[in-house]
Amino acid sequence: MSKFVHIDMPVSHLGVDRLENTVAVLQSLSKRFDPSRAMATMLLAAIVSAILLAANALIKEVSDGHLLMAWIALWLVGFAALAMLSQPIRVFVRGFRVRYAIWSAKRLAAAQDAMMWEAALSDARVMSDLRAAMLRSAG
Repeated sequence: MSKFVHIDMPVSHLGVDRLENTVAVLQSLSKRFDPSRAMATMLLAAIVSAILLAANALIKEVSDGHLLMAWIALWLVGFAALAMLSQPIRVFVRGFRVRYAIWSAKRLAAAQDAMMWEAALSDARVMSDLRAAMLRSAG
């Protein structure tokens, strides 16, 4: 008489599968993250809080014990600031990121040019290559 033993072992570990799924979810979330939007939100919060502090100081002087009216006025100032400043700040931050990227690229190119020039000063072959490249670009 023959006996068969069937052992069904999983091909992969369940913990590893969960970890791989978690990493995939985190990667998909990081692709949707927009740093310019986060920066705009932080800048907007800072500006609105400064406006609210100024409005609070002004309303405290004017309210003369009418706390409910002062509270309503303060919230109106806050919501108006949020509504009016959100789009301009977002546009400013996007433009700032573009300008910063351009500035960084120019700075990197200048640093690489300086390193190449230092190498050319110490090596005649590199200097002749640079001179040939400058002659080609000029003519």
